[in-house]
Amino acid sequence: MTLNLDGYTDLPPGKIASVVTYLEMLERAPERPGVAEPGFEVRRVEGPTVDWYVDLFRRVGGPWLWWGRLSEPREELQRILRDPGNEIFELWAGDRAEGLLELDRRDPSNVELLYFGVTPEMVGRGGGRMLMDFAIARVWDGGARRFWLHTCTLDHPGAVDFYVRSGFKPFRRGLEIAADPRLCGLLPVDAAPGVPLL
Repeated sequence: MTLNLDGYTDLPPGKIASVVTYLEMLERAPERPGVAEPGFEVRRVEGPTVDWYVDLFRRVGGPWLWWGRLSEPREELQRILRDPGNEIFELWAGDRAEGLLELDRRDPSNVELLYFGVTPEMVGRGGGRMLMDFAIARVWDGGARRFWLHTCTLDHPGAVDFYVRSGFKPFRRGLEIAADPRLCGLLPVDAAPGVPLL
């Protein structure tokens, strides 16, 4: 396959493609507190189990075809989850976790937001804003000089706008082509119904 940068490129069956946008924050953004529904709480998860993490990862990211962590062998994922430079937080709502925040703080001056999102039931209820405000405060209070992330066109349609409103600025764009995680067994075939299976 040859990538055509001035037109269309056909993908082989079983592959998906997305446009990736990289965003960064080089100074602490002004606070944009929202009003979260009562009962929401951000909690640090120390030493999460693989089963707990995979369940929340799928509930948050399944509609957007998140597969990155699902493709890791269990032992490798457990190592990542136990790495002291990897911080994991949950948005607690009612009686279970309904949001995920994962920060790579191995370089505390250059922190990457690895995974961020809430379950579909939480969208529009203020939990995402609460979780992002928490992330920004945690990163900048920890002495960071840069906070960055990437998102893609498979993510929630409002993701880039949400990040820009939060104070991030786009700085690079790329393409990602991968095996469809539904055909690999990483996600159910009915995940992301807006992205057809081919």
